[in-house]
Order: sequence, then structure tokens, then C-alpha cells
Amino acid sequence: MKLARSITRHLTTSSTTQKPKRVSTKPISLNSIKELHANLIRTHLHTDPSSISNVIKSYALSPSYLDKAHLVFNQLERPTLLVFNHMIQGLSQSDQPNEALDMYNNMYHQGFTGDNLTFIFVFKACARVKDVFHGQKVHAHILKLGFGSYLFVSNALIHLYASCGRLGLARKLFDIMTNRDLVSWNSLICGYSQCKRFEEVLALFNSMQEVNVKADAVTMVKVILACSSLGRWDIADSMVKYIEENNIEFDVYLGNTLIDVYGRRGLVDLAQEAFNQMLDKNIVSWNALIIGYAKVGRLIEAQKLFDEMPRRDVISWTSLITGYSRGNQFVEAVKLFREMMLAKVKPDEITLATVLSACAHIGSLDMGKAIHDYIKRHSTKCDLYLGNSLIDMYCKCGVVENALVVFHEMEKKDSVSWTSIISGLAVNGFADYALELFMQMLREGVRPTHGSFVGILLACTHAGLIDEGLQYFESMEKVYGLTPEMKHYGCVVDLLSRSGNVEKAYEFMKAMPIAPDVVVWRILLSASKLHGNLVLAEIATGKLLELDPSNSGNYILLSNTYAGSDKWGDANRVRELMVESDVYKPSGWSSINSMEPHVI
Repeated sequence: MKLARSITRHLTTSSTTQKPKRVSTKPISLNSIKELHANLIRTHLHTDPSSISNVIKSYALSPSYLDKAHLVFNQLERPTLLVFNHMIQGLSQSDQPNEALDMYNNMYHQGFTGDNLTFIFVFKACARVKDVFHGQKVHAHILKLGFGSYLFVSNALIHLYASCGRLGLARKLFDIMTNRDLVSWNSLICGYSQCKRFEEVLALFNSMQEVNVKADAVTMVKVILACSSLGRWDIADSMVKYIEENNIEFDVYLGNTLIDVYGRRGLVDLAQEAFNQMLDKNIVSWNALIIGYAKVGRLIEAQKLFDEMPRRDVISWTSLITGYSRGNQFVEAVKLFREMMLAKVKPDEITLATVLSACAHIGSLDMGKAIHDYIKRHSTKCDLYLGNSLIDMYCKCGVVENALVVFHEMEKKDSVSWTSIISGLAVNGFADYALELFMQMLREGVRPTHGSFVGILLACTHAGLIDEGLQYFESMEKVYGLTPEMKHYGCVVDLLSRSGNVEKAYEFMKAMPIAPDVVVWRILLSASKLHGNLVLAEIATGKLLELDPSNSGNYILLSNTYAGSDKWGDANRVRELMVESDVYKPSGWSSINSMEPHVI
């Protein structure tokens, strides 16, 4: 993929009888403005609007000097329209855009009607504060004054309506314009994109091409995002060609958009190519590429990029931690989190939830507790996702008491919260409490999910409640409209098998609407071994050898079943068959977790 070169744009100027003013490439320094201001005060001209105009303009356009601009403005004997425009412009761009509207009202009450520049800045202020009502009033005003045909005024008004979600008004104004430029098209396209009306974004782009309006980087960002949201990858790929053929400036926003879109599609090599061709990169560029590599499991490249980053933020660390966790490299995920804490980078809720999940998988209770302490110590918002992660971690580490504390302290719970605690109680031997919570969940109007039924079936299995378990299983489809999945059938087979009803479990398997998988057959084989049912053990082994011939556990289970019934010849025959079939028995191993939680 070849991407467009960065190009220099030249602005054309209209002909005029006046000599064009020389435009300085450097802005006037604030020190020079301060000197001018001081001189005007000494000569008593600081109250003269024409003399002080440049001072007010410089102060108004410098955010840290906006208060000083107000002070100077308030000293004027009679402000002019030009001075009002300076103030309205500065306020419209500041973090106080509402004050721009107040300044406009002040100007209007002093008898000034405003000019095209006034209305551009007022509409920009209205757009920033989402005040479409005020904008409509000013719109009516400009129509009376005859400014409605001014291109830049119309563009600012389209931007206002579009950014406020009033796309009908924006489109109506756009359609009646006799003259449009690229800003007109982009303002409407950005509005449709903001409102997630992506089909209209693509339709507008096509209309642009029909009237030979060349797109720029802003257009392409919105069009490519629309393609991504709609899954129109054919159009997205053609847009890359359009960028190249039209030498569209490949700025950081367009580059980041392409990296992100390619990453989402798993096309990380193309994302890397886009990254390499960007003249300017920011931290978002690096993070987007790391996320792309991590998503497809190319963690070596992701780690290399991470190591080369000039600066990292919490997203950088979290993206790589998430990548390791998704790649089942949980120890590496926890190790990287420790490095993050040593680097004094404050984790967010997503980071903490991801690391807690990794702790749950490797049974790192000490680190999980340390993270929980960190959450309480730093008053981190324990949202639904983070609370569920804590419950899961404590349950998988066998500390159900702590999981219950977290569960009961949660202000908001969802089906995942209930499922996690019910399943955790069940597998840790608190079946009665699991059943009690399931009934409470139903009383509170929480609709059970597939996961909820796995938890309750596990509880019935551990409590030996066969009839209750079968009733819950039947209620899945009859009462809640949930089609049982393989994991639910496996739970029922386990429920029947553990109680010694191996034959009944086998009959249940034969009646299943879907073919049992290796897990279900292995449950039956284990139960057959436990209860000495050689016939079913041989049937289950035959199926397992058919479905999973290279798994040594299948042979060993059958061999041990024969040995348990003193059929040593059959046991040896199975072992010999295992050797003849070249089935490898992996060596046993164990590990000691040596993570140090004290760093957080």
C-alpha cells in the first residue's frame, strides 16, 4: 500500500485595488503588546477603541490573558464593532464560549447589528455550547440583514446545526446555498458522522465527487470511519487509493484513523505501513498500532513498539497488558502491571479489571488482594466491570468470603455479577448459598442467562440435588426461552454421573439434540472409572479415540479403569496401544508464583 505524500497547500487571493498587507510569519509577541499597552496608558489613549484595538485582540486570543482583555475592554469609553468582534472571537474559542453570546447580546443592545465576522464567531460559540435556540434567533437576524448569502457565515451555521444534531436544518441550508466550498461539504459530513448516519456520509462523499469537489484529510477521516462502521471494506480500500491519487495531505488524524481501522480488521502489516509513512506521530498513533498487534496475538512486535515509544500513557500500558492477558500469558500481564506501577503510571478501571482477570487465571491471590487494597486506598471508582472482576478473582482463588463482600457492596449488579458469585459459591462448596442467591436473583427481576444456569447446575451437582438440577435444566427452554448449550448438557451428565447414575447419564447423552463433545464423553469416562462400569468406559473411550485420538488422558483413564477391576491384561493392552499409536504423555510440572504485590 502506497500512501499519499504530504503536500503544501497554497491559498489564492482575490484581486483588489488595495495593496495587499504584508502578513508576518511570526505572531506579535505578548511582550510587545504589553509594551504597547503600557505606552497607551501613559499617553492616555487606553480608552480609545481604535488605539487599543490590537491590544484587546492579542489579549482576547491568548487564553491566559482573556481576563485582561475584559479589563481593557471595560475601560473603553465607547467600544467599536471591531473591538466587540475581537472579544467575541476570543471568547468563542475559549473555555467560556457562553460569554461570547453574552458579549454579542451586549453589543446588540448598544446598537450594533454586527457583520459577517461577528456572526461566524457567534455561530461557533453556539455550536460549542449546543445552543441551537440562540443560533436560530441569530440566523433570523442575519437573514434580515442580508448576510445569509455569505459563504463563511453559511458554513458556520451549517456547522452549528450539524453539531447540535439538527441535520434537517443543516441539510436544508446546504441545499439552498448557491455557492459551496469544501468546508460546506465537510461541515455536513461531520454532522452526519457525529450522529452515526454513515450511509449519508458515503452518499455525500459521492455527491462531492459528482461536482468535482476534492476531499481533504477531514473528509477522508469521516468517510473511512463510515466504511468501518458499516463494514464496507471495499469502499475503505478504494479510499486509500483515492488518498494516493489525489495527493491528500496525510496528517496525524488521517494516519491514526487508518491505523485503527486496519488494526480492527487484523491487517496489522498495512497498519504498520501507514504508521511508517506518517511524518508526524502522536501517542495515539503508537497506541493504535500496539492495540492492532496485540489483537492478533503478535505480542513480540507489540512489546517492541512499546519499548520504542518516546512517551507512554495509561492506554499504552493497558493495551499491552490486555494483549498478554488475551494471549493467555497471564504471568507476563501481571509482571507488566508491576512495571507500570513502578513507573508511577496511574492505572484506570480497565487496567485494574484486566490484571484482576490475569490474577484469577494464575491464582495470584496476593496480587489480587493488593489491587483491591489499591482500589480502596485511592478511592478508585469500583464500577460494574471492576466489581465483577474482583468477584471472579476471589472466587477463582477460593476466597468466597471476600467475593461476597464485594458483591454485597456493589451499588449496581448485572447478570454477570450474579452468575460469577453463584458459580463461585458452587465450585467452592457453598451450594446451598448459591441456590439461595439464584432464587434472590429471580425475585429481584434479574433474568437468568446461559451462564447463570451453568452456575446453578454446578451448585446442584455439588449438593447432589439431582431432581432440582433436572428441573432447572428443563426450565431453561420452557420458562426462559434459552436453548441449552453443550456446557449445560455437560453439567447434567456430570450431575447424573456423580450420583452414580452412569447409565442414566449415557441415556441422556444419546437423547441430546447435538452430538456430545470430548468434554462430555470424558465426564462419562471418568464416572465409569469411578463406579467400575467397564462397558460404558469402553464405549466412552471408543468415542474419545475417534474424536481426540492424540490425547493420552483417554488411554490412561481406560487403563486405570481396567486396573481398578483387576483386569491387568486389558490395562497393559491399552498402554501398549498408546505406545503403538505414538501418543505422547506430557510430563507433569508445577510452578510457584513469586509475584511481589507490595509495589502497589
